[in-house]
Amino acid sequence: MSRIEQAGGIPVRKDDRGWWVLFVRSKKDPSLWIFPKGHIEAGESAPETALRETIEESGVEGELLGPVGEPLEFQSGREAVRVRYFLIRATAEAESPEGRRKAWYHVDEAGDHLRFENTRQLLRDVKERLASLS
Repeated sequence: MSRIEQAGGIPVRKDDRGWWVLFVRSKKDPSLWIFPKGHIEAGESAPETALRETIEESGVEGELLGPVGEPLEFQSGREAVRVRYFLIRATAEAESPEGRRKAWYHVDEAGDHLRFENTRQLLRDVKERLASLS
């Protein structure tokens, strides 16, 4: 069985109360908060995909800070999917071009909004990485 390779962005920003992380609503299941992600297009690198998908799904532009966590692997219907995530420091924000709902959550409370353990682990990896940036 073939595996679909995707990349995603984890947008973050910092203010006087600490670090915040952005989620968007899933297209397939709008009850889920997820990180922006999508298919790697021909001729595109995974980091380029992460930046593009973050803009397309959330309207957030940013600076790539590098890969974070282990790739997430899961089944989407009949397809095996592998997503490599990249940390992105937000530099500008507009409405989601796809009209998706989005929300910024303080990194210490963001895990309460995630349903799956592998995504919560990814968030823990993000928190570890952010601690080194503070």
